[in-house]
Amino acid sequence: MNKMLDMIALWLLVIGGLNWGIMGLTGTTNVVWMIFGTWPMLVSLIYILVGLSALYVGWMALTKKSM
Repeated sequence: MNKMLDMIALWLLVIGGLNWGIMGLTGTTNVVWMIFGTWPMLVSLIYILVGLSALYVGWMALTKKSM
């Protein structure tokens, strides 16, 4: 179970990082909003999950638990 949670958190961070990278490089609007903008609650859920993933991965790094 932990390995699956680790992989989900890692992939959500990759998605979040790519979103920010694309925004920075191209000056476009938020890619997540472009894809899921018609469902604002889903966009909010994605942001919340990416944020929770960052906290989880950060906590794992600080407590020296490997991913």
